[in-house]
Amino acid sequence: MTATGTQLHHLTALEQAAAVRDGTASPTELVEHHLARIDALDSGLGAFMTVTPERALAAAREAERRVLAGGALPPLLGVPTGIKDLNLTAGVRTTFGSAVMADHVPDVDDHVVTALADAGTISLGKTNTPEFGFPCYTDNDVAGPARCPWDPSRLAGGSSGGAAVAVAAGMLPFAQGSDGGGSIRIPAGINGLFGIKPSRGRVSSAPLGGEVTGLGVLGPIARTVRDAAAMLDAMAGPVVGDPSWAPPLPAGETFLGYADAPVRRLRIGRYRDSGMPGAELDPEVLAAFEDASALLADLGHEVEDLPAAPLTPAVLGAFETVWSLSGTTLPVRPGQEARLRPLTRYLRERGLALSAQQAMEAMWSLRVFARRFLQATQGWDVLLAPICTMTPRPLGWFDGDGDGAADFERQKRYAAFPAIYNVTGQPAVSVPLSWAGDGLPIGTMLVGRPADEATLIGLAAELEASRPWAHRHPAMW
Repeated sequence: MTATGTQLHHLTALEQAAAVRDGTASPTELVEHHLARIDALDSGLGAFMTVTPERALAAAREAERRVLAGGALPPLLGVPTGIKDLNLTAGVRTTFGSAVMADHVPDVDDHVVTALADAGTISLGKTNTPEFGFPCYTDNDVAGPARCPWDPSRLAGGSSGGAAVAVAAGMLPFAQGSDGGGSIRIPAGINGLFGIKPSRGRVSSAPLGGEVTGLGVLGPIARTVRDAAAMLDAMAGPVVGDPSWAPPLPAGETFLGYADAPVRRLRIGRYRDSGMPGAELDPEVLAAFEDASALLADLGHEVEDLPAAPLTPAVLGAFETVWSLSGTTLPVRPGQEARLRPLTRYLRERGLALSAQQAMEAMWSLRVFARRFLQATQGWDVLLAPICTMTPRPLGWFDGDGDGAADFERQKRYAAFPAIYNVTGQPAVSVPLSWAGDGLPIGTMLVGRPADEATLIGLAAELEASRPWAHRHPAMW
């Protein structure tokens, strides 16, 4: 409890950082409070793969020593967070959501882990993720499914499902995620949160990350736009050797600053047909899309329909080929294949069956598509689209029949919109503007021009001010 009697998990990440600075809450109090919530809630939700209380409490004590010593403090000192279990953490189990890696303990931190620690955050553990991050839902043979706190009979989305569950249920104020085909935006939308998929090259994947397809990026999941922007400030920046760089912000500017800046009148291009065969919008998803369009227009923005659906059969086939390529480099020793889940086996086998020519032609096709798409849409400041075609799916909906190929087809129809922007490298956000009749959140996607997170953050903050969402919580809150 704070001095005013507010439960600590009700505070935003920035409010928790301020409480540490003004002495109304200590880092140890914050860590102990959120660990207690994990202990009370996580067995029924599956947010975490591994919890690290001893390390977290030691970091909290060190943070308190820094406060007592005085002097300059990092901006997020003492604020709890979690690291997705696809990211390496030295001395802490990193399973990649796979039974074949259940005992893997790396000896190096990913750069994003170090950057968040340097900003003062304290990791309470590793959040749940599906096997090697392939599916748009979170379930695995190590920790089981991540469940939507708004309805635990539903899947929380993926692959950053555990991170989103932890934030939505008040186990963490914000959490690190990653997004290779919608993996931040999908669970943020399902769980009533704000998530940022940054531009390609905005956040470094050093020291070992060298994902050759260029699809995957690292970003924040939070309850508020300002918290997510502050976390992006902590994560952002290149490391020597990175394969791509987003241009740095102008001197003296921050992503958090954009959340407080006025937004000019924007030209927004919207579309509700992804071009994915068989992908139809549920009525409630369509209603949420139309509602978001109307709200943007009410705020003074120019909202108009795009002339054509983004996806074509050619680019869809190329994306599927490139997605399966990621399965060819999995750390799976001979004889371990049978321990992989059906979807992973399907994608891995599909990738290994490709010739070098097929792989390179698919990569080339995506690069050409991205260039042409960006040129075709450069007249719009922001694009507006749904994230998923349906409300959150029940447990077992994707993979209950044990058929990896059928699982993949269901995912394509369900998450028909986000992956295109992993191809183009544009920034995109999930904004929690709507709730279905049964109380389940429905996220809406906004997409920016290349490297223009600033406009997206400013627009999302304007939407949040117009229709606040951070006060809405699931029943176990």
